[in-house]
Amino acid sequence: MDDKGQITIDYLISITIFLLAIVFVFSYTSGIFTPFQSNSDEVTLIADRVSTNVVEKRISAGDEGLPNLVNATKMNEFFSELNNANYQSTINSLGMNGSYLRYELNVTAENISSGNIVYSAGKEIPPQVNIGQTRRIILSRDEATGNTEMLILSFRVW
Repeated sequence: MDDKGQITIDYLISITIFLLAIVFVFSYTSGIFTPFQSNSDEVTLIADRVSTNVVEKRISAGDEGLPNLVNATKMNEFFSELNNANYQSTINSLGMNGSYLRYELNVTAENISSGNIVYSAGKEIPPQVNIGQTRRIILSRDEATGNTEMLILSFRVW
């Protein structure tokens, strides 16, 4: 004879209540941290896409064997477009202005050997905002003189 006083249905009900309590606790605690999540992964992906578009298509020197070789004249024109009144049209052509979301862009070119900023264009980066950044090392060739220099292009999107 079993004298424990436990029936199978009592055990099943208690386990069910325990599992429901666990599910409630996990669903409640995940909701607590939702406001602190950021969209930095999203803007980093957009920065990657923009950097690929600009370096490999817009300012490329046209050598498919060297995708990071850029034409200095085209690069100068690109930075001029971002600094002038053409900023909005450049942002639109890069696909950063949608019907629901709009992103801003800042691009900086820094000389690797000297550390000097050669070009800087786009909007000023606001404080306390999620920024996605992609850096690309490029080789800039001046078509007129044939001189080359290594630069780091930093694309910042927010």
